[in-house]
Amino acid sequence: MDRPILNDLVPVPRVWERMAAVEQRLLEVSKSDDVFLTDIAQHLLRAGGKRYRPLLAQVAGELGPSDGDGPVEAGVSVELVHVGSLYHDDVIDEADARRGKVSVNENWSNTIAILAGDFLLARASEVAAPLGEEAVSLIARTYARLCEGQVAELRFSTGLDHGPDGYFQVIGGKTASLIRTSARLGAITAGATTDDVEAISDWAWEMGLVFQMTDDVLDLIADEAFLGKPSGSDIGEGVYTLPVLYAADGPDGAEIRDLLADTAPTDRAVIDRVIEVTVAGGYVDRVTEEAIARMARAEQASDRIGSATLTPILRSLDSYILDRVEIARTSVGG
Repeated sequence: MDRPILNDLVPVPRVWERMAAVEQRLLEVSKSDDVFLTDIAQHLLRAGGKRYRPLLAQVAGELGPSDGDGPVEAGVSVELVHVGSLYHDDVIDEADARRGKVSVNENWSNTIAILAGDFLLARASEVAAPLGEEAVSLIARTYARLCEGQVAELRFSTGLDHGPDGYFQVIGGKTASLIRTSARLGAITAGATTDDVEAISDWAWEMGLVFQMTDDVLDLIADEAFLGKPSGSDIGEGVYTLPVLYAADGPDGAEIRDLLADTAPTDRAVIDRVIEVTVAGGYVDRVTEEAIARMARAEQASDRIGSATLTPILRSLDSYILDRVEIARTSVGG
């Protein structure tokens, strides 16, 4: 999700003014008295990224009458949770790169990455504290959900029997929970009405699921130039997403289960064959259709929001997430 495209989708100058403040605050609050720790904590923050979660906090901040810094601080808090969790994820996944830079665990060590991630998570709570007890509780509950999602993913790793319920347990915890919290906290800190807070929270939950479902589709159909990593990376890590789970229970399921028996495949030919069977069986299209249905639920939620200005912006963000799939298909001639 490119920043220039997001500028077009969210044509509200106040949002981008607050996003500039988010960037400045991220560097301020990630400083430590220890220069070494500061360098590590800011390693991934300085690498950039889409900043999708703090952007949602600023968009949701348009729902309330307050013109204070609440949505900015909300955006900083959720981004610190996101980045801190990425440090931990990279240790778990033994990743050597993130956002085009060497990962913290690879550049320093697993121990340093874990401690730096803990530091960022602590800072997230510190930033949230002045926003009130509800904000602190929300950040804490959300990180608990992230942990639950990660544990579920590890428990299901290299398995094919957890099915759609297990899949949604994982992505609800790892992705949708923080996206929902981003929008919810932005709205709350701006003084939005209870009805609007609940409506945008429901919208963000569904779109968080759509966000991850489309990412999982892209992992199968996009090329390395589009993804920035080889296609089928999830398969190679033993993370079998919804299209592959459907394929494993389909007519060609025996072949899929044989190819993925017991351990994550390291052979590129095996990964390519799993992708081929999954795509040819129509399972990518099936998941895309399910994502479209969830997007319709999100749009129903956005229709409850009492802002004629904000609803079209949310619709644009909805559409762009799914448009990435069509862009990827075109880029590989699909």
